[in-house]
Amino acid sequence: MSKKKAFALRINEDMLKAIEKWASDEFRSTNGQIEWMLMQSLKEAKREPKKDKNDR
Repeated sequence: MSKKKAFALRINEDMLKAIEKWASDEFRSTNGQIEWMLMQSLKEAKREPKKDKNDR
């Protein structure tokens, strides 16, 4: 499994509420929802990270 790195994220309060609601609807944590959203954006832009050998 790849390492996860913590960092602070400043986000508009209304945007955070919308993400929290979406996460709840999808049975994900807010953090998990943000990670999923970012990965979807990376895939759309054809910029997804290369998989580690250990991530299979």
